[in-house]
Amino acid sequence: MIRTIAVNQAFQLIRDLPIEELVNGEFLWYWIDFHQPTTEEIEFLRSPLNFHHLAIEDCIHHLQRPKLDYYENYTFFVTQALNQQTFTREEINFFLGENQIITFHYEPSVEIDTVWKRFNLSTSIDQWDPSHVLYFILDKMVDNYFPLVYQIEDMLNEIDDNSKRKTMEALLEDLFEIRHHLLSLRHTITPMRDLIYRILNSERMTYINGKKEYFSDIHDHLLKLTEMIEANRELTTDIRDSYISLNSHQTNHVMKVLTVITTIFMPLTFIAGLYGMNFHYIPELSWKYGYFATLILMVLVAIGMSLWFKKKGWFK
Repeated sequence: MIRTIAVNQAFQLIRDLPIEELVNGEFLWYWIDFHQPTTEEIEFLRSPLNFHHLAIEDCIHHLQRPKLDYYENYTFFVTQALNQQTFTREEINFFLGENQIITFHYEPSVEIDTVWKRFNLSTSIDQWDPSHVLYFILDKMVDNYFPLVYQIEDMLNEIDDNSKRKTMEALLEDLFEIRHHLLSLRHTITPMRDLIYRILNSERMTYINGKKEYFSDIHDHLLKLTEMIEANRELTTDIRDSYISLNSHQTNHVMKVLTVITTIFMPLTFIAGLYGMNFHYIPELSWKYGYFATLILMVLVAIGMSLWFKKKGWFK
């Protein structure tokens, strides 16, 4: 699907014009949105828009790393949004020129729809231009990163408190899933931060001069997100190490108890084995009270060793 909107010389909005009329007409600027385009619609990127075939290939073969490429009369951007439900990356491409902006995406984009609606309802059309559209979409895209990071922080707090009394195996499984989400976020946000940095320091994108403070604000948000992600990754590492240490401690405690029990039974087993030998001449075998004396001896040995281990602190 393709939708178009243009601003004429009188700062009036003209909607749903054919692409050929936009390219050949006398408009201040125009915006074309390619949403889930068909093969026939993609051909408009080649003619009449005349974009470079490498940029068109980057649009078709996604997911690309966020980047920008300079061409003669326009700049090509690859950006990535994040799905709020699945944490998956969704590519959005831009062709930005002095009097045009073209957006290209296969998945539905909340950010583009929001800015498109805002632009259509705006009462100050004269204050809009292609670089403003780019800024508003990128700003909305970055703003939508924050709820995902906050959601991960809530999940980490839940794991740390363990209010649902999950088993250690279930907690570690949730923890590794969170680390996977954080890795996906980092693989998206870090390249986006570098992309905005290149925009701020570009000398070829003259059509954003005077608007760099807006993109600088986006860059600041991305820096904050990067710090939050790194802090959460460190927290997941600390929680993981704590759970592993706790598990090791519990295992050591169990082994210590088993070791104490085994040690107590060693002399008892020796006594039982000694008098269980089938030799005829064992003096105590003919003693009337030998059985009871042996039992008393074994009980005293067990009690004595237990008291000695308790004094040494082995039962703590």
